[in-house]
Amino acid sequence: MGSWEKALDAAGIDDPGLREDYSRQRRQVTQYKREAVLAAGLLLPARLVPHVIAATAYMHRTDSLLDSGPLDDRKAAYAHWEQTVADGLATGATDDPELRPLLNTVAAHPALRDRALEHLAGAVTDLDFAGFATEADYQRYVDGYSLPAFMVVATLLGPDGDQTAYRAACRTFIDAGQRLDFVTDLAEDLADGRLTIPEQTLRRHGVTRADLEQARDLPAVRAMITDQLDRVDRTRAEGRAVVGLVPPAHRPMVRCLIGLDELTSAAARSDGPALLRRPAGPSKPAALRLLGREYLRARRVNR
Repeated sequence: MGSWEKALDAAGIDDPGLREDYSRQRRQVTQYKREAVLAAGLLLPARLVPHVIAATAYMHRTDSLLDSGPLDDRKAAYAHWEQTVADGLATGATDDPELRPLLNTVAAHPALRDRALEHLAGAVTDLDFAGFATEADYQRYVDGYSLPAFMVVATLLGPDGDQTAYRAACRTFIDAGQRLDFVTDLAEDLADGRLTIPEQTLRRHGVTRADLEQARDLPAVRAMITDQLDRVDRTRAEGRAVVGLVPPAHRPMVRCLIGLDELTSAAARSDGPALLRRPAGPSKPAALRLLGREYLRARRVNR
């Protein structure tokens, strides 16, 4: 019996059809988040792994509906999905095989029900998102979209009972993570017509949208990117408090998430203006070393 089958057993997922639903979603998630699937399997208690996979698959399907096709088609598809999910969460049942794992996971982790609904309500704001005028607009985006999306999985990693303090720490962590994503994905977002650094920030640094779109290696552009990464690092340092708020068995995974962002930030600094032409990310050797360290710590905790 493989580790995945053992994880399904540990999670109490016995129905053959439901096991196949979870397994199909694991294959799907592996296609676009292979490293995340590997980390979850190595760093989390086996009983939690299928539920993290289900939550991740649900988020990906939601995001795919927001991103794929003409705006009117996306709006219609999202409205149908929103109603399907809301009905499923209300009744605990669905005919949609892509939704069955989420409903089973909600039954095992009831706090996820409200988080899934919050994500649905916030995700619609991303349908016609094109950028931010001010830093305050960015912060509202974090509150309305980034945090609810993050909490779909983060709720499963958090403490039992009241998660008020944990959610506040997650808000700080995802503020850093979202800003980092926007900096490292700047070239791709601009190609899609989205300027994800606030216009207010560009004006403060004397940078124009054309400077970014034409990948101009200017001192002002370098200074702006450095400023954004400095903000990322300061906020992430505050967000490290989240580690102490999760159960010990979940801390290796949370430390790994933070460590990957640290590696990504370092890579972005070394790339500098190259970010205007391509995304930045951690090197595979560095990521594997991080994963190996946390795996050893996870084994000590989960013995």
